[in-house]
Amino acid sequence: MVPTGKIGNITWHRIVEAEGPEFDINFLLPDAPTEAINAHRDWMEPRFLEPGTNKLIMATQSYLLRTLHHNILIDTCVGNDKERRFYPPWSGQSGTKFVDNLHATGLYVDDIDFVICTHLHADHVGWNTRLLEGCWVPTFPNARYVFAKSEYEFWVDLNKKGKKYSDGCIDDSVLPLVEAGLVDIVSDDYKFNESIWFERTPGHTPGHVSIRIRSNGANAIIAGDVLHTPLQLREPRWSAIGCSDRLKSAETRCAFLERYCDTDTLIMPEHFPSPSVGYIRRDGGSYGFVFSD
Repeated sequence: MVPTGKIGNITWHRIVEAEGPEFDINFLLPDAPTEAINAHRDWMEPRFLEPGTNKLIMATQSYLLRTLHHNILIDTCVGNDKERRFYPPWSGQSGTKFVDNLHATGLYVDDIDFVICTHLHADHVGWNTRLLEGCWVPTFPNARYVFAKSEYEFWVDLNKKGKKYSDGCIDDSVLPLVEAGLVDIVSDDYKFNESIWFERTPGHTPGHVSIRIRSNGANAIIAGDVLHTPLQLREPRWSAIGCSDRLKSAETRCAFLERYCDTDTLIMPEHFPSPSVGYIRRDGGSYGFVFSD
């Protein structure tokens, strides 16, 4: 059963590619002192941190939004056959789980109308393309691929210095779509329609956006990588190793948590373990996350 819910008249599905222990907590959160991490182990283990290995329990997933008129996929995980130097666990084969889970919703790759990427890191663009007879071809051939202008221009320009700067994902998961004429470069505050629009959340990457959703009085936001682990609600100043600007990322995260704390907005992170979605609530002098069933 694919996890499913409703935001007003919009149906959402979590399309999970992988879930389980992934990165060592000291690697992912380099700003976190070991002593401070240890103070959180009592509530983190074993649900969010694997005892004995120090690895965070994380999901790699996309969100599928089904509106009355469109099928919209937000981010596309790691993908298959992608060689990654920075994060070797993302290299090679992720299997068919992602596509199988998409098919379990009753939709197929040809049914996706739009693919929107919150940012252009390797674990958010991987299934944009697939390898066919030695060439990278669009996985979703009938979709328009939508990228925020600041994000796209930053990575394409940096990639000109060598694919190592983007770990290869611009070459294999972005530029083939441009060559196929399937990409729409939009403003950082792009409004898809009255129910779906971009919210600027820079720091993790320069043009990172989150996806705001409002339908029939219900509110939600797909957070992208503003948050990687529930620990960052307790310690919002701890940014991830992959953040382009860790200080800016922390500032954005603090503002995000304060903006949505104690509201009715459903928070939809892309790396929190199942059930992943929930609400930000005040917890003493910091924040907590109440998962939604």
